[in-house]
Amino acid sequence: MPAIQAGRRQRQSPFFATCPAGLARILREQLAGLPGIEITGSGSDGQRDYILFAADRDGRALALASRLADGVFADAGRFSRAGTTDPNVLATRSWRADSVQRALSVWAEQVRPLSASMSYSVTTSVHTGPRELHSGIRRALTQVVGQDRPRWKPAARAELEIWLAEWRDGELVTGLRLGGNRRERAGGSAFSPAFAAGMVYLAGPADGLLLDPCCGTGAVLAEAAAAGWAAAGTDSSADLLDQARAAAPGADVSLGDAREILEPDDSVAACVSRLPPAASDGGWLGSALAEMSRVTRSDGAVILLAPEIPRTVLPGALRLRRQIPVRLADGQQVWVFRRR
Repeated sequence: MPAIQAGRRQRQSPFFATCPAGLARILREQLAGLPGIEITGSGSDGQRDYILFAADRDGRALALASRLADGVFADAGRFSRAGTTDPNVLATRSWRADSVQRALSVWAEQVRPLSASMSYSVTTSVHTGPRELHSGIRRALTQVVGQDRPRWKPAARAELEIWLAEWRDGELVTGLRLGGNRRERAGGSAFSPAFAAGMVYLAGPADGLLLDPCCGTGAVLAEAAAAGWAAAGTDSSADLLDQARAAAPGADVSLGDAREILEPDDSVAACVSRLPPAASDGGWLGSALAEMSRVTRSDGAVILLAPEIPRTVLPGALRLRRQIPVRLADGQQVWVFRRR
């Protein structure tokens, strides 16, 4: 994390960050605790959550270092639909010269110097209004940008990524992507690196060994290592272990079964895992939970992503502290336990 400069307060600029749907409260909590950042709003488009904030230069750097955010954007303008569903009108409202120039200045500081000829892409997410609005607004905004910057060219893999999102019903924001935790997704298309980072964050500050007994391709292990944990993982599928080792080179990865964890009693600070389909079987789930409870030390965390965990299979030593519904397949939730 960069050092915070003492002295006169720096001028703040508007930004927004995105995270997987359901994790807004966690990202908001993290950003609100950072110096130089002031939260100004939050919402969701159904697929992802949005946190709007103001930040000075140091606060911006801290936000960009957050692994819970899969996108951090320089805010190029906020506006209301105000009853219109015309994509051309909304595209024009979204690209206002003064706000765009301010955001471009931030982008140039953070990413790379601007040039007269650049490539750009447009991503839009509007979840209310008629179908014609949803299908037409991306095309309309692409045209507006091209008219304003005639030497810029649209491209699929572009230097500048422009977002237009309905972060709250009827309220839109335009942004220029500065960064975010969006490595190639591992462990399934819906399980993003930012999601794995959110689960690791829920385990608390790094304090010893974090174990993922169903590590798959290593998404949790990579985020645990990035957060400062000693990371170890096992999986019953040998085919996935090479991917896990590549994702988290410093982690101890081996073949294993969550129902027979080869760690001593009370030796693990946290167990964090996305449970496999086998978890739908009560016998498998009960055995795996008993093992995680056994190896986790007193007051350690057990953080799991699973559709359902019946009370009947919970070991007595695990206390449920929190359930977080998330927008993944099969009605999955993040379950936050503490070991007695």
